[in-house]
Amino acid sequence: MTMVTDAGLDALAIGTVDLARVITAVVFVAIGITHFVPAVVRGMAAMVPARFHGRPFSPVGWVWVTGVAEIAGGLGLLWEPTRVAAGIALAVFLVCVFPANAYAARHRDRFGVVAVPFWPRLAMQVLLIALVLWVGLG
Repeated sequence: MTMVTDAGLDALAIGTVDLARVITAVVFVAIGITHFVPAVVRGMAAMVPARFHGRPFSPVGWVWVTGVAEIAGGLGLLWEPTRVAAGIALAVFLVCVFPANAYAARHRDRFGVVAVPFWPRLAMQVLLIALVLWVGLG
């Protein structure tokens, strides 16, 4: 029979923030990967407001850039030396991509269920910003 000591339990335990960080990172990496799936790219590119076309990227370019940013941010959360920077960068990223979400919300007839209504989407965005800051700084 093996006795488990308090030190052994501490070594096995994963903290709440650590678990949330891993889940958040996996979600950002997975969503970032979808930014390279052709059918998804077409839908996301249509959500890019016209004022961003060609400034400096095409709509598809914006989808790819944001996909890379999500993958990098998610991976950055997992590596301790980049964790804080990744959390802050993801918070800024979430602010920057909100215009596309707001555009989709205003054109729900065009984007269907992907277009979360504006106020719930804004609330979700604020919660996501709080989450990435919590797991990045925690």
